[in-house]
Amino acid sequence: MEEKDKKYIKLLAEKYPSKQAVCREIINLSAILNLPKGTEHFMSDLHGEYEAFFHILNNCSGVIREKVNLLFDDVLTDFEQQEICTLIYYPREKLAMLQKKENLSDEWYRMTLNQLIEIAKLLSSKYTRSKVRKAMPEEFAYIIDELLHVQKDEDDNQVLYHSKILDTILEINNADEFIVALSALIKQLAVDHLHIVGDIFDRGPNADRILDLLKNHHSIDIEWGNHDILWMGAASGSLACIANVIRNNLKYDNTEMLESGYGISLRSLALFAAQTYSCENPMDAALKAISVILFKLEGDIISRHEEYEMSDRMFLHKIDLESGKVIIDGKSCDMNDLEFPTLDKSCPYELSKEEAVVMEELKSAFLNSVRLQSHIKFLYEKGSMYRIYNGNLLYHGCIPMDDTGNFEGIQMEGKTYQGKSYLDYADKTARRAYYNKHDHNAKDFMWYLWSGRKSPLCGRNIKTFERTFISDKSTWHEESDPYYSFYKEEKICKMILREFGLYTDMSHIINGHTPVKTVEGEKPIRANGKLLVIDGGFSKGYHKTTGIAGYTLIYNSHGLRIKAHQPFESVYQALLENKDIESESYTVETEKTRILVRDTDNGKRILDHIADLEQLLEYYD
Repeated sequence: MEEKDKKYIKLLAEKYPSKQAVCREIINLSAILNLPKGTEHFMSDLHGEYEAFFHILNNCSGVIREKVNLLFDDVLTDFEQQEICTLIYYPREKLAMLQKKENLSDEWYRMTLNQLIEIAKLLSSKYTRSKVRKAMPEEFAYIIDELLHVQKDEDDNQVLYHSKILDTILEINNADEFIVALSALIKQLAVDHLHIVGDIFDRGPNADRILDLLKNHHSIDIEWGNHDILWMGAASGSLACIANVIRNNLKYDNTEMLESGYGISLRSLALFAAQTYSCENPMDAALKAISVILFKLEGDIISRHEEYEMSDRMFLHKIDLESGKVIIDGKSCDMNDLEFPTLDKSCPYELSKEEAVVMEELKSAFLNSVRLQSHIKFLYEKGSMYRIYNGNLLYHGCIPMDDTGNFEGIQMEGKTYQGKSYLDYADKTARRAYYNKHDHNAKDFMWYLWSGRKSPLCGRNIKTFERTFISDKSTWHEESDPYYSFYKEEKICKMILREFGLYTDMSHIINGHTPVKTVEGEKPIRANGKLLVIDGGFSKGYHKTTGIAGYTLIYNSHGLRIKAHQPFESVYQALLENKDIESESYTVETEKTRILVRDTDNGKRILDHIADLEQLLEYYD
């Protein structure tokens, strides 16, 4: 045994100080390996749609309704089944509503508690008793543990014990809190791990509330999306990212979240805009002001980074105010707005003194917003550019490719990156931007990740200037990265998987970012099942384009299922009428034999630990 291995074994011996302690742990871990794999839940492109997200998080993409149906299909009516589902999703709200409508009897409480205990028993069957106990709300853990493990015996002593516990809960008027605790346990047991495959921010109004929920989730990872990286760049102090964030919030009318949610005031921008531009609506003036500022800041970044190869995206020096035209791709185009009072033709990409003051105030607000910084730190702690999890590759946008279907080479900081190495570089640089406040190149790169031509998060040639100042829509087309033509081919997806070290037929790419146009016949399952796109359009603005309101993915011990969701009305309607999100399930892959813990990443870690313990066992012998 090498010296470093001896040191490790001695450290292990401190935790397992006797031969029997080692044997006990090996027996325990070996048993865990043979339990069914926990359920993974994949969601993407939430875009601030808090209520729809909260509901799908609560119903676990229909998993809870399926379990209720499995247990009670022959016992309860459809209405009664849905009633108990709604109670699990929103226990406090549903109890308050039921208490207003009727005086809930002890019989109702007893029946409901027994039903919830049966659901919890079913969901806990794939976990160790220790793991279930850790998932329980602390104040009720002992009681719930007893109720979940009641066994019938010759004299029904355990059953009587169970009944007495429920009697006492009712006698001391603690049934409501117990229902809340059981509901929380059921939801946690229904999904072992949650994956968010990018784009929590923008479009919808409540990304901040979504992040509050995610911060309290028991097991989660996040793959950054282009909208997330934009906010991360803004919170790092990138002026170009801040300007883009402000512009998006004005465009999507989400300023309440910015100002009330994060305490970032737009007052100085609004006052400057009102004094500078002739727009009648103050918000239109603010949007115009921040747009001009944005194009100056972007042009400045592009001019400092030749490696971005985006000089054709600099337009301010190509504007001819006398003719009312601008040169785009060698073509003279009419502009729909010629009011540019802060544009200095001698240095068009330099902020005016007033613009610079506004941006410094906004930068200070972003850097000093306690709630925003808390959310962004969470994104860094739980997030990454991509993730390999249980044999699947998760990323939000794309792996940039050339026109021949090979990985595109990107030159950054004197080195060439492509495929996995490019995403690794992007991940490392994004962290530098936040944790090294003086790394200005890294902050510039955050903007590039948001809208750069070869960004793995953007994946298209952004035409913000054209869409703002040119009425000719033929100039608006945003060319996509060749990836989006090739990713429908199985051989290309297998090439991508191999690039990330995944060689088995069991591996898949889980992709977000591009809404699946279901109304036009598009399918989320592509490349003969090797790639799954789970952006079905959570954002209400996408519903007409997609025809649905989002795809999610469930991966349990039996296989993979895509869930297609219809639009969610509101939490109020869910409570009032027990309205759930209607979902249709598509089986992607069914396993011939049930997937066990030993087949997962955690199983591999357990097997390694068992091997170490067996070495320790030899040490004791």
